[in-house]
Order: sequence, then structure tokens, then C-alpha cells
Amino acid sequence: MKTVPAAMGAVAAVFTMVFAGCQSTITGTATRVPDSHIEPNFPTPRPSRPTAAPPSEPAPSVTAPGGEVLQSQNGFVFIQTKTGKTRCQLNEQEVGCEAEFTNAPEIDGTPANGVRLNSSGQIDWVLGNLGDIPAVTLDYRTYSAVGWTIDASAEGTRFTNDGTGRGMLISIEGVETF
Repeated sequence: MKTVPAAMGAVAAVFTMVFAGCQSTITGTATRVPDSHIEPNFPTPRPSRPTAAPPSEPAPSVTAPGGEVLQSQNGFVFIQTKTGKTRCQLNEQEVGCEAEFTNAPEIDGTPANGVRLNSSGQIDWVLGNLGDIPAVTLDYRTYSAVGWTIDASAEGTRFTNDGTGRGMLISIEGVETF
């Protein structure tokens, strides 16, 4: 019966070796940089889109009086301009866009990088980041999405609310409301 104590001694030795590696002491003083409240400046990756096999016959494009219809995802449509310099999200109530504007007003000492327009034409400059949105890249033509008509051109992107006729023309140089 001497094998039981020997086995228990071996288990205890292994136990001690395993858990001894879990303890360590690091000397020094922890430091950190004070919060700056500035959005980090790094590119936001765009999700990849699956590609489908081409149909045997070309499918007719979906168009409406306001142009090609962009389908919503949970009530939102996500777009980016052909240049990729402006990204926006739309729903029935508002359009919100982010860009590196050349002449934006300052908010708390920082140039605004976003603008929000509601359907009645009220505009607000904001600081923020739309994050990793599944944006559709627009070509230079007219689109329709969640009650807005979008006219994309090299001069800028024009959003017009279909119900109120209010909107904005957005470009890197600035925003004009109407």
C-alpha cells in the first residue's frame, strides 16, 4: 500500500509546479496618458460583400421616380460617395454623414467631422464616427432611399426629403441646406 502515498506525492508536486507559474510580481509604477476625448484616427475596415454568380439573363435594374432604390437594413441605408471621402447613414427621419471637411465649425475646440440633417431641414454639426457600416458606394447618378432622393455628382451629394422638399448638398468643402 505504499503506492498510494507515492502517487499522492507525485500529484502534489505537479500541482505545486502548475500553480507556481501563475504567480508573479512586477515592480514599478503604472502610468497612463490622460484622456483626450478625440476620436482615434485610423481607417475603418469595410465588410466584404459576397459575390453571386451572374444570372443567365441580365436582371432589370430596380428604379423608382427618384432613381435606383437602395434597400434598407433595419430601417437604415448606408452609403459612401464614389471617392470614398464621405460616408452617410439615412433613415426616414434624418441623414447623418461623416467626412474630413475643409471648413467645418469647431465643437469643443475640435473641427466637426459629421453633419446631421433632419427631414424638416434642421442641421447639426457633430463629432463622431459611423463605425464599420456596410456602405454601398454610389456612382454619379440619382438614387432613392427611405423617403430621400440622393443625387450624387462630382460636385457633391444632394439629399432631398421626398415629403418636405428640405435637404442639403454635402461635399468636403462644406454643406449647403435648402
